[in-house]
Amino acid sequence: MYAVIETGGKQHKVSEGEVLKVDKLSAEPGAEVVFDKVMMVKTDGETAKIGVPYVEHASVKAEVVEQGKHKKIIVFKYKRKKNYQRKQGHRQEYTAVRITSIAA
Repeated sequence: MYAVIETGGKQHKVSEGEVLKVDKLSAEPGAEVVFDKVMMVKTDGETAKIGVPYVEHASVKAEVVEQGKHKKIIVFKYKRKKNYQRKQGHRQEYTAVRITSIAA
């Protein structure tokens, strides 16, 4: 059984027991989070519910594992022959969640 959910403007394919990193959510570690924007649910080998755009009465429950930051990326801008260089770093914040149940 798996589902496709939308969070933070991105779509994620999730299954029970999976740990995934999503954009930062305002929840403490150990708290339960419910994703109600479920775009598709596949229950068994052949049955799938596809939403337009979301599946009605479907939800995915998850437990917050940790809050953290990704690795730093370097943003470097450069124009040749003009003596123009800019260097900037960025670390995106994330929330790691463990999927506990999928309800269709």
